[in-house]
Amino acid sequence: MSARAEQKLRTRRALMNAALSQLSADRGFGSLSLREVAREAGLAPTSFYRHFADLDELGLALVDEGGVALRQLMRQARKRIARNGSAISTSVDTFLEYLGNNANLFRLMLRERTGVSKQFRTAVKAEIDHFVTELADDLDRFGEERGKPLYSPRTVAEAMVTLVFNQGAEALDGTKPETDHLRQRLKMELRMVLLGSQVMARHQKTTEL
Repeated sequence: MSARAEQKLRTRRALMNAALSQLSADRGFGSLSLREVAREAGLAPTSFYRHFADLDELGLALVDEGGVALRQLMRQARKRIARNGSAISTSVDTFLEYLGNNANLFRLMLRERTGVSKQFRTAVKAEIDHFVTELADDLDRFGEERGKPLYSPRTVAEAMVTLVFNQGAEALDGTKPETDHLRQRLKMELRMVLLGSQVMARHQKTTEL
């Protein structure tokens, strides 16, 4: 890659980081201005347009990055599960680590999931759907490998992602004791969902017999 191309990538990254850095519990992406994002990145406003057509395009790039981060999170959890075998406990711990390192990226995904922009909602939904699909495949495989098949792994995955997003929203601004309590509650809730699906699968098999 040429030095010019590398510099362009660094500047693009600086603009994305500048937008993320200004998000908070009280401020969403929709309140940002192009001028202040460019200023935070150390650029003239006119330079912004060399990298993004407008703020919406920058926001969509961040949504895409959020989806990639979620899938990377799953792959990281998968490796940890292979080492210690506790799927739910390991996954929750890995997710909360991700949250600590990517708080504003998660804020963006969380807010725009139900935001006013249809374009953003569609983009976030697509990323979450990819995540749910991977999780459903993992759950189905783990269940079969351990002799505990699930009833509708896709539905289980959707329920788990909803729980994780809801609890993640609470964890963003929680104290350490609050987060520790949330960690244990989330593990219990996910186990209940998983157990319920296993029981339903056994019931269905018995009924068929």
